[in-house]
Amino acid sequence: MNALWAVLLGIIQGLTEFLPISSTAHLTIAGKLFGVVDAEAPESWTAFMAVMQLGTMAAVLIYFRTDLWNVARGIIRDLAAGAAGRGERGWSQESRLGFAMAIGTVPVLLAGYALRHIIESALTKSTMVIVGSLVCLAALLWLAEKVARHAREVDGVTWKDALIVGIAQAFALIPGSSRSGTTMTAALFLGFTRSAAARFSFLLSIPAVLASGLYQLYKVAEMVRSGADVFHLGVGNLIIATIVSGLAGYAAIAWLLRYLMRHTTMVFVWYRFGLGIILTLLLMQGILN
Repeated sequence: MNALWAVLLGIIQGLTEFLPISSTAHLTIAGKLFGVVDAEAPESWTAFMAVMQLGTMAAVLIYFRTDLWNVARGIIRDLAAGAAGRGERGWSQESRLGFAMAIGTVPVLLAGYALRHIIESALTKSTMVIVGSLVCLAALLWLAEKVARHAREVDGVTWKDALIVGIAQAFALIPGSSRSGTTMTAALFLGFTRSAAARFSFLLSIPAVLASGLYQLYKVAEMVRSGADVFHLGVGNLIIATIVSGLAGYAAIAWLLRYLMRHTTMVFVWYRFGLGIILTLLLMQGILN
């Protein structure tokens, strides 16, 4: 692997992490085409992708820094008011959003821990699994566009909404499904506007992606202590890919939120269908295994 491939992987990670087209699918396919996915050590590729997510994690933290600050300040203010006996007005909108983010993160944390060995195995690098996820989520997103009311905003998120969207986020552990794809689809089914669905999807991704990245860093440290060669793709390449993914991720967030104010998600539906067909043809021709 060279620096150019690291830059390309960083761009792919940053753009596809927040667009509903699956970063894992694109990275895995790109990694196979570049010849950097080792079938004998799939956990190394999983760790590489997870660390790159720290770049996109930084992007979403920076982009939504005001929202996150307001949520933290609202929770502290409401807790202080309750402790002082001034909590008659109930929880503020900012606090409710913070609790919704926490509730929505629980399903993916439980599923991620319970299925961690499967996630790190060769099964989740299977092109056939990716193709199936691409097509299935495309069909669900198409259906959501057809039945959605597009009437609700983020300030109307309830704990039930958060739990449903959080369960949808857990399905993003299947490669090819897309974290933003599953959560945005669920939010559209719940009646949220497209831009609100995307915004809540991004906010909800923050704790899960951070937890995933920190867990993978812990796993990398464990493998290093055991003598495993987890840096065979290069530490420098990993640093480059992570920085580039952060820059590309910030641009992707800004673009998608503006795009969804005026357009539907159908371009992503057809993209997923098209990519699924292309990958199927590549498999049939033996270009991908």
